[in-house]
Amino acid sequence: MTFYVESETDRTLPFDVEEVAGKVIVEALDYENCPYEVSVNVLLTDNEGIHELNKQHRGIDRPTDVLSFPNVDYENPADFSMIEDNIEDYFDPENGELCLGDIVISVDKVYEQSEEYGHSLIREYAFLVAHSMLHLLGYDHMEPMEAEMMERKQEEILDRLGITRDEQGAVK
Repeated sequence: MTFYVESETDRTLPFDVEEVAGKVIVEALDYENCPYEVSVNVLLTDNEGIHELNKQHRGIDRPTDVLSFPNVDYENPADFSMIEDNIEDYFDPENGELCLGDIVISVDKVYEQSEEYGHSLIREYAFLVAHSMLHLLGYDHMEPMEAEMMERKQEEILDRLGITRDEQGAVK
């Protein structure tokens, strides 16, 4: 697996963002039985940066916590059966990895939502990575049943890592 975490903000988080992102990404892939080595890009920004991306790509003129830019078009979420039909679209020709897409997280929102929801910064950050990974794997939450399924999957992924709402920072 290849993943990159890049930051375009001076605001930092008090833990190893690459380590936590890597563990959540791997757990989400294992949880969904992804049969491929993958690549994922993670960009850490601030409210101003994510506001601009949200406006540009979604037409929503406000900051958000996380944006997902999936590269794969799934017929059904996490259904990898048709992916090899589109090798040239989905796989990196240099390393053969499945290019899942990009995750953009507002570090400002990690701080804001951690305080708002009363849990640790690491829990909020890991939640946003898990949430976005599910989007990169084809899940959505536009309908109530989809939202319920995503919420359950996010919690199960984080529980498997020992990152609970009352956890104060440990990651298995």
